[in-house]
Amino acid sequence: RISSGFPLMRLKSFYAKTMTEAMQMVRDSLGEDAIIIATREEKGGKSVRVTAAIEEDRAIAFELGKGGTAAREEDWLQYDDETENGVDLSEAILDTLLRHSVPENVIDHIVSCASVMDIEEPSVAFVGAIDTLFSFTPLPTKSYKKALMFVGPPGAGKTLAVAKQAARAVMSGLKVSVLTTDTTRAGGFEQLQALTRVMETGLIKARTAAELGAALRDVRDADQILIDTAGFNPFSNADMKDLAKFAVAGDIEPILILPAGLDAEESGEMGRVFAALGVHRLVPTRADIAKRLGGLLAAAHQGNLSFADISATPEVADGLQPLSPRRLGHFFFPATPASNTVQRTSRRKTGT
Repeated sequence: RISSGFPLMRLKSFYAKTMTEAMQMVRDSLGEDAIIIATREEKGGKSVRVTAAIEEDRAIAFELGKGGTAAREEDWLQYDDETENGVDLSEAILDTLLRHSVPENVIDHIVSCASVMDIEEPSVAFVGAIDTLFSFTPLPTKSYKKALMFVGPPGAGKTLAVAKQAARAVMSGLKVSVLTTDTTRAGGFEQLQALTRVMETGLIKARTAAELGAALRDVRDADQILIDTAGFNPFSNADMKDLAKFAVAGDIEPILILPAGLDAEESGEMGRVFAALGVHRLVPTRADIAKRLGGLLAAAHQGNLSFADISATPEVADGLQPLSPRRLGHFFFPATPASNTVQRTSRRKTGT
């Protein structure tokens, strides 16, 4: 439980190639009294981000002790420790996360991060915590050099997600090529063929990794290449080995398609398994019909995955929307007014 009366805190993020370098940056910048709030890998493990907190008075004293000047207000993430309503804020966020069956370790990260923000509105503090703890990298809307291969468990909505991404690209005037390795599921090819025919986009079958590699070479002049795959069991070594063969058949970026509403623990394990396959981005589907979204946070957390777009409608046109901290927060706090934009400025700075 977080109680009120804590000193004002400051948050700051540090980026480095290794965790050792990042921790040294924390010590050099904030001193030994800094508290680590969150750590995560960035750019597929090529760098790390560490977010640390320190009491404001200690931060000023440390800077002056080094012979420098106190850090400017804009140098910080502008999140202070909790206010007199901190207990209510933390409990409101905790209740929401429990209702969505978010795993305990993820709850701890989010509540701890939100509680050190000088923000009274729980929904806004939640969005700020999500912004700090998770990364967001939307799917490309312009020409992209890598083929996007949509992967995930059976029934995740990969075929429809491919169609939605293709529709968005076609409506943007891009040349799109769609391939599918889902050649055994009854009606799978016909469903995607019907959707691509409407968009006047060709559909190519690839039964093996070798056929996929040859097909990719044939369509390499396309602005976007999208690959649909069969549903693979992430807990089957044989299935994942077969999927891995397709993933290395060319210049391919696998994208995890994961339906909302799944068991959080299993979703977290799926995120970790697919991350081992080279997945860096996550596209949630069926968000419009799911009551519990804890599995999405668990998958992103355990797999160090970046949220990309979200599918919350059965419609193909405009069916994918880029995810942002605010948009994701709206699914957890749907009553949030449109005016409640996350402000990276403390109330002390604005005087409100």
